[in-house]
Amino acid sequence: MLCYDDIMLFFTIYSFLGWALESIFASMNKREFVNRGFLNGFLCPIYGFGAILTVQFSSLLSHLLGNSLYMLGLNLFITVISVTILEYITGFLLETIFNCRWWDYSNNKINLKGYICLKFSLIWGLLTIILIKLIHPFIFKLVAAIPVSYKNIFTILLLLYFLIDLTNSVYDALDLCNFISNYTSNFPIKKIKKYKRFFNAFPGLIIYYSKIINKDIRSVLNDKVDKIKMEFKTRFL
Repeated sequence: MLCYDDIMLFFTIYSFLGWALESIFASMNKREFVNRGFLNGFLCPIYGFGAILTVQFSSLLSHLLGNSLYMLGLNLFITVISVTILEYITGFLLETIFNCRWWDYSNNKINLKGYICLKFSLIWGLLTIILIKLIHPFIFKLVAAIPVSYKNIFTILLLLYFLIDLTNSVYDALDLCNFISNYTSNFPIKKIKKYKRFFNAFPGLIIYYSKIINKDIRSVLNDKVDKIKMEFKTRFL
């Protein structure tokens, strides 16, 4: 089993790699840099938690079954289910806390309430194989080579960084919800542009407070400020 320091280091590394993967993909699609993630910094925690679950299950099953094809298949199945549940819980909690839907898979086939879908669960499975067979063996050796005294220092610094970033990001998200719920046509444009990162990071962002259509806010984000239209949908209960 992994010690606390190793878990924190693995969590940070895989959160960063997940953030990098999503940001590169989003930036290529938008043709400009997109900080893809809920946090303001360079971490995407769901990848860190998912990777920790994967390597822990892999270690446990390898100990029980050996490094067999059956072990890999069982680990793949358990990890896909676990990470899919994690994604569902994350999406549900974010919407419950911030009254915002940060991603929506409703247009994908075989989805559950828009939080998860078969397509992305299969992608999680592919990433699991890549992680176990290619990435983690290298990362494990890298982390194992770090002296214990340095690991303790890195763990403390990374934990402080993560908590500060999490606090700031939660504050910004709550401020965004408050801004949307009190939005008027006379609201300062600079205030809208302040939240450009959130809308770029989550193109399908749905706000349930005031039901302002995203394209109308995007017209400000794209400097098309001639006509700003507000549309309200029926309040979702």
